[in-house]
Amino acid sequence: MSPLTKFIAARTDEVHAKRERRKEARPGELLDAALDLFVEKGFAATRAEEVAARAGVSKGTLFLYFPSKEELFKAVVRENISGRFGEWNREFENYQGDTPDMLRYCMQMWWDRIGASRASGITKLIMSEARNFPDIAAFYQREVIDPGNELIRKILQRGVDRGEFAVPDMDYALFSITAPMVFLIMMKHSLGMCVPQEYPLDPQRYIDSQVGVLLEGFRVRPGPKP
Repeated sequence: MSPLTKFIAARTDEVHAKRERRKEARPGELLDAALDLFVEKGFAATRAEEVAARAGVSKGTLFLYFPSKEELFKAVVRENISGRFGEWNREFENYQGDTPDMLRYCMQMWWDRIGASRASGITKLIMSEARNFPDIAAFYQREVIDPGNELIRKILQRGVDRGEFAVPDMDYALFSITAPMVFLIMMKHSLGMCVPQEYPLDPQRYIDSQVGVLLEGFRVRPGPKP
């Protein structure tokens, strides 16, 4: 093989390798673009061609990976939230500290990994558009809300089993944890636009305050001395 032929072959291999890497990167780029647009514009107003354009591909390429806008949205949710429940449940199973610390860790990590990220906008989108897209709402209930509630239930039950928590109504105690976090997201994406700038809501101070209230409410108190 001549030097020229070797050079051409090497360049061809390099081009093929770059194309393969680009092909492998496309689903992730499409999901990133879709997340941005869904959060910015909502589900109804986001068009497939906009997602494709932002990712730098054709609309046809997008549909090679995701056959509909609904499937694209589901993939965004799985990539950013529901696909991580396996990891979060393993953290729960391996946690060595006491349950009050575990609850504090849970709420803080939820904010760090979801609430403070772009993915937090998905919650606001679901709340505003669920009535018009019941299939999407049912998907979110099944893949995010139900597993999230189940994980919180495990944490609270762990505290009860270890004699650390007193939780008389487990079903409604779940809302005591989820509701403050939903409020924080709504302040970030919607309500925060309506309050004066001199009234900031610091997420860290807010979470610390909520955890303190929850732990005082859940904590088992020693009985009266005989």
